[in-house]
Amino acid sequence: MKAKLILSGLCLLFGAWLPAQQTYLHCGKLITCTDQTVKEAMTIIVESDKIVEVRKGYATAPAGAKVIDLRNRTVMPGLMDMHVHIESESSRSSYMERTSLNEADRAFKAAQYANRTLMAGFTTVRDLGGTGVNVSLRNAINQGIATGPRIITCEKSIATTGGHADPTNGLNRELMGDPGPDEGVVNGPDEARKAVRQRYKNGADCIKITATGGVLSVAKDGQGPQFVDEELDAIIQTAKDYGMHTAAHAHGTEGMLRAVKAGITSIEHGTMMTPEVMELMKQKGTYYVPTISAGKFVAEKAKEEGYFPKIIALKALAVGPQIQATFAAAYKAGVKIAFGTDSGVSPHGSNGKEFVYMVEAGMPAIEAIFAATVTTSRLIGMNDQLGTIEAGKFADIVAIEGDPLARIEAMLNVRFVMKNGVVYKNE
Repeated sequence: MKAKLILSGLCLLFGAWLPAQQTYLHCGKLITCTDQTVKEAMTIIVESDKIVEVRKGYATAPAGAKVIDLRNRTVMPGLMDMHVHIESESSRSSYMERTSLNEADRAFKAAQYANRTLMAGFTTVRDLGGTGVNVSLRNAINQGIATGPRIITCEKSIATTGGHADPTNGLNRELMGDPGPDEGVVNGPDEARKAVRQRYKNGADCIKITATGGVLSVAKDGQGPQFVDEELDAIIQTAKDYGMHTAAHAHGTEGMLRAVKAGITSIEHGTMMTPEVMELMKQKGTYYVPTISAGKFVAEKAKEEGYFPKIIALKALAVGPQIQATFAAAYKAGVKIAFGTDSGVSPHGSNGKEFVYMVEAGMPAIEAIFAATVTTSRLIGMNDQLGTIEAGKFADIVAIEGDPLARIEAMLNVRFVMKNGVVYKNE
């Protein structure tokens, strides 16, 4: 008895010596994204937060291992959305909430949106603009305090005075003030550098700029360029110096051209993208994140009286319906496409609808899945850790009811979600 107690005590003290419990996932169909084939009757072996082996057949698990039966599911890597706004969601009260919500209110809402996103099968997202709550939420998720996807965030977007991400657009003069680099508003290369460094100091993982006007800002212009070359050069070079990639919200052609020439990592939305822009993006290796979901959502809601302020509704009707056609042209031209929805404009948790819109526009289903796994992992520089199901990668794994290659709508039927080896959903 005494020997057993001593052994138990040693196990408690030196638990790291004990072998970690393994989980065996028996997969009916498996899309590893290491190639475009669909493998049948496979086993994924997970230990701690990593995939340690992928075997043919339904491997017999050793004593003490956990077995999860996904034999009637299609299994694939955790999905990734490269454009979300995790702190907010469009509604009739959105513009009132700019002045009525406190930081804590935003945090509670953001936690709900993050959970909803994870349950939809998206284990990694890139958050492209909020108030700073997004950084705290990322940290809380990483620490296990909150439940949600892995978040790569820009903290606050960077804009010029009156630009799309100027947080004071539409406010009265008393509230408007004169925001500067701390708030992400810049004029000139020196302020541009300071804004990037401030984002880094505040905990950002990447930098997002609003290279042109936008739809949902309370400002007239939705397409014109909003940065000069010197400002773009300062932002992108400083971001590189600090080890951060860059994203540019852009609807109009000239703003896109300037951003791509300056070396931006990705173009978001890209509504008025021309063959000239596409060719330049191919030469530079620039990624395109289409956000068809947002375009469709704002175009639909703009028809509802009072949903958006009139100045926004007019822009939404002009810009929203064009994004899917732009995506189709960019795909045909061979531009690198990374999956992104702009969820927060469209509802969180409905991210999977983007797959349907991509396939409608001519992209094969397997390529759409690659756009949300392999390509997205490369965009954020994590392709050595994410994006495929193979030994050594993080155990981010989802399972779908149905065959998405036969019917892409199956991507909306996520029944199993594992992130970092932890099961969050198993229906």
